[in-house]
Amino acid sequence: MEDTSFAIPVTPKQIAYARSLALKNQTLLPWEVQQDRRALSSWIDAQARLKPVSALDQLPSSKQVAFAERLARIKRRAVPDECFRDKGLMSKWIDGNR
Repeated sequence: MEDTSFAIPVTPKQIAYARSLALKNQTLLPWEVQQDRRALSSWIDAQARLKPVSALDQLPSSKQVAFAERLARIKRRAVPDECFRDKGLMSKWIDGNR
């Protein structure tokens, strides 16, 4: 176990940035990490590399929607509503209706 008596205090800028990353990534900022500058720096590096998952990332692209609607007209069937909310489902629907 490492000796925390030599822990370097964190800076207010570090804490502010770490809190903003925690909010953006919807994660908790551990108390222990907030006590040591090196530990907080490592936590920040790891969190900064994460790409937040957005609801928009799950939606099909406009090209996918246009292609699916074109296929639906040709096949004379409707694209299910749930496909417009998930790009994976839209992709499967397109693959099954080519």
